Amino acid sequence: MSSGTQAQAGTRRLFGTDGIRGVAGEFPLDNVTPYWIGRALGDHVRRISPDSRVILGQDTRESGERIAETVANGLVAAGVKVSSAGVVPTPAVAYLARARGFAAGVVISASHNPYTDNGIKVFSGDGYKLPDQLELSIEQEIFSLLEQNGGKKLKPPLGDPVRSAPGDASLRHAYEDWLVERAHHVKLRRLRLVVDCANGAASAVAPEVFAECGVHADFLHYEPDGRNINAGCGALHPEVVARAVVQRAAEVGITFDGDADRCLFADASGRVVNGDAILLLAARDLQSRGELPQNVVVATTMSNMGLEIALRQSGIRMLRAPVGDKYVLEEMQKSGAALGGEQSGHIIFSTQSTTGDGLLTALHVLEILARTGKTLAELVADLKVFPQTIQNVRVREKPPLEEIAAVRDAIAAAERELEGRGRVVVRYSGTEPLARVMIEAETEELMRRHAGAIAAVIQEALGA
Repeated sequence: MSSGTQAQAGTRRLFGTDGIRGVAGEFPLDNVTPYWIGRALGDHVRRISPDSRVILGQDTRESGERIAETVANGLVAAGVKVSSAGVVPTPAVAYLARARGFAAGVVISASHNPYTDNGIKVFSGDGYKLPDQLELSIEQEIFSLLEQNGGKKLKPPLGDPVRSAPGDASLRHAYEDWLVERAHHVKLRRLRLVVDCANGAASAVAPEVFAECGVHADFLHYEPDGRNINAGCGALHPEVVARAVVQRAAEVGITFDGDADRCLFADASGRVVNGDAILLLAARDLQSRGELPQNVVVATTMSNMGLEIALRQSGIRMLRAPVGDKYVLEEMQKSGAALGGEQSGHIIFSTQSTTGDGLLTALHVLEILARTGKTLAELVADLKVFPQTIQNVRVREKPPLEEIAAVRDAIAAAERELEGRGRVVVRYSGTEPLARVMIEAETEELMRRHAGAIAAVIQEALGA
């Protein structure tokens, strides 16, 4: 049981738990700031290597091309060579950065957010997201450049401006080939799937990968128009693919988020299978093949107590990291874990990937189903989920929650009454102006009462 109050990392004002994110057209995603973000990042990679190259990718938002090209021009002005892969999943950029010798990778995406938002995610040349301290250092340089160049015209790039679309298709194909190599596709041909691409980055990749693997799949929401990403579809709305599985008599449903770094599933009966359940079946499979070092799995503060109990019954220890796949990975590296992830569907197989990868996760799950001959429902049947609710409170600012007496007292009261038979996690979102109140309890009544009480106190103290 833990209050789980999460302090903001350092004093960062731009970078959150998943890069820089905001409303497209507004600071820091206006017409100027992305240039200086690119310039600061370019200065950083040039210090590492004078002959630096950066790979760029984006999802399907209508603002993506403008932001990508503005960032790219800042990189070029710093003397960095830029290659664009066009529309690709976030993990494709992480893979290509390390596989093709780029000094860094940049993704223009706001993941599961609506099309009006966008973001800038940065990977180092080894495919990992930047550590907080390095993000802070780059952020300080961004603000310094903004201050020095306030009111001045943007400097032209050294050479021709970079066009982010359509990008170099060979880069996307290299990522697709890498995925296909990971799938035992002869066995997968027996499976019938419904796949929801969220009108996002998976739309450009998933149909080609599944076709190459010989999988029979019906695709939903794979025709992006710049504004329909995540709109009533994808991993934010897993019930959509769940219904389609039943209607089409399929065996499995797979649904991605906008940048395809995570996915959720549905079984043949139309029941949603989330990231906790996928961690359970993947952990047991790795354990059975002697590929789960120290029998350890890393989840987050938001993962259900039921997962912890089910893993323990299989002799597997679960560690908890703060929310955010970069923090899951940090804990995996500390503990030597080969598997980690989030309830939301970010799953990391650290022997193969440096970040959450929805397509890689989907292929792993399908391979387990084909190899074992079991259904998705059978593989997670003993996962007993504690009732859990998450209430979001929109806030005007994010002071440390533990410094607000009324919030601290409300959390303490909930913990006293639950007495080890539930959990309280209260934290700020790293990507949105929200406070999240998560309660797990043995009964729905306890869960809702405590969640409502804590949310009300936060609303009174900080509500926007």
